[in-house]
Amino acid sequence: MPDIVNTEQSQAWNGPEGAHWAHNQDRWNAVNEGFDDPLLDAAGVTGEDRVLDLGCGSGQTTRRAALRAPRGHALGLDLSGPMLAEARSRAEREGVANVSFAQGDAQVHPFEAGAFDAAVSRYGVMFFADPVAAFGNVGRALRPGGRLTFVCPADAMLNGWVTAMASLREVLPVGDFGQPGLPGMFSLAAPDRIGDVLAAAGFVDIDVHQVQAYGTWGQDAEDAAEFLLGTGPGRHLMNLADPTARARARGILSDHLRAHEAADGTVRLLSTSWLATADRPTAAA
Repeated sequence: MPDIVNTEQSQAWNGPEGAHWAHNQDRWNAVNEGFDDPLLDAAGVTGEDRVLDLGCGSGQTTRRAALRAPRGHALGLDLSGPMLAEARSRAEREGVANVSFAQGDAQVHPFEAGAFDAAVSRYGVMFFADPVAAFGNVGRALRPGGRLTFVCPADAMLNGWVTAMASLREVLPVGDFGQPGLPGMFSLAAPDRIGDVLAAAGFVDIDVHQVQAYGTWGQDAEDAAEFLLGTGPGRHLMNLADPTARARARGILSDHLRAHEAADGTVRLLSTSWLATADRPTAAA
């Protein structure tokens, strides 16, 4: 096992949460894939580029980056052994040969200096124990002038899955969904925070702007409710409740999600994120 300093996240993503994500990767990709093209377009991945995908999960963005750089290579890095096993299996099944995966912690992973032209991440950079150290390490892995591009969640209540879970407050101890700057999913929800962290990590030409995309959360309201309640936060809340409260929660959440069913019955929820770009200074900077 490589050096890990972000031990809490490593335990989570190599335990039940990582297994859940690996088992449900098609669903998670359906939720988030609307951000893939904006991410890779902003990164400018092409041709012979060498791409690092941070928090790659099952490797969908890694494989798509590799396909955009047919004469280059893409490396996916993640803490989660279960998700990396799924990533390798999918790359082999799809015949994407110019891709590889490594288990590691971006904060301390021994990247070769200047080995990459671009670093990208779709929802993989919010859980760093020390974000300045992590982004600094990633910056050293980029060539001079190389670009970092990532997508991370904006304000919690601008995301449909959060407002859906918030509908359960009368039956489950939902609480708040994180504050910008604090560890967790919404640690980079404030754009000024992103700019400050990236500047402290040595990046220049930093730009942060809002992007939105609809994702498919279920085949119908009941299916989407079961999926949401099966995620880490959902499982935690349901484990705190008695059988009556759990049944009420399923009903309330299904009713909330029914208003978001499309004509074909699928549940589509809007996600609001920040798309951040920043460059490693050139050698002359």
